[in-house]
Amino acid sequence: MLKPFDVITIGRVGVDVYPLQTGVGLEEVTSFGKFLGGSATNVAVAAAKYGLESAVITRTGNDPFGKFIHNELVRLGVSDVFVSGVANLNTPVVFCEIFPPDNFPLYFYRDPIAPDLIINADELDLDAIRDAKLLWLTVTGLSKEPSRTAHHVALDARAKKKHTVLDLDYRAMFWNSAEEASQEVSKALDKVTIAIGNKEECEVAVGETDPMRAADALLERGVEIAVVKQGPKGVLAKTREETIEVPPHFVDVVNGLGAGDSFGGAFCFGMLQGWPMQRILQFANVAGAIVAGRLECSTAMPNQAEVEEVLRGLNK
Repeated sequence: MLKPFDVITIGRVGVDVYPLQTGVGLEEVTSFGKFLGGSATNVAVAAAKYGLESAVITRTGNDPFGKFIHNELVRLGVSDVFVSGVANLNTPVVFCEIFPPDNFPLYFYRDPIAPDLIINADELDLDAIRDAKLLWLTVTGLSKEPSRTAHHVALDARAKKKHTVLDLDYRAMFWNSAEEASQEVSKALDKVTIAIGNKEECEVAVGETDPMRAADALLERGVEIAVVKQGPKGVLAKTREETIEVPPHFVDVVNGLGAGDSFGGAFCFGMLQGWPMQRILQFANVAGAIVAGRLECSTAMPNQAEVEEVLRGLNK
């Protein structure tokens, strides 16, 4: 590698199989779309749409869906150099139901274990992880071994370098209990500089749902920036020097599942541009809303021009 990646993400990948009919259960759906998916992967795709050099560390099955993931990553501008296959496991697929504006049940097919949780510490490119301008990890990667250990090895290599981000993306179905998740998230928080999550995820991470108290608790754990998503109340970011709150950007929701990942990729972009926090949050909010107004996730990520056009309209 001639130069460091701007963004490296670590974690979940899969194939999103989304219904092309909305407002009905899967038992009534007759046609589907197939898309690249997985939270960490979507963030890498979103970052690439802004021109950032991005890569994802993950694993697939050695099957046609695994080939699809490699092809889509490259097509969407994300390096697949850190994506490898796992023998005897299938690439995960995820189905969803779409009941706008706020009900999008997910059905994960990841048994007996997903390949993206077979990330081995001794296979990590620690130089690339250390040198990346921004590293993005998610809580899901802490849910099982050997991925859990690999995440900590990656974090130890970073040595709490600037722009080391933990997405508090807690999904109960991946854990034995919320208590186990809390214990593991607590260990990881000591090693990151930025934490991002919604109120429910903050409760798992630090035992607080009130946004201000949750942000304070995250700062007390040693992070430099705490970001708490408040749904219809917008988003809060807090550092030791400032507190910024930005209202949401409302759209007619088609599928809300990719909005958080779009927010994440836009947040990465804004951080690496050195923007003020208020501008970062405004930009990321709009990026998330744009994807909420579209069916798919990875292929729905906006570019900078699309986001800036919406922002100009808001500022008139």
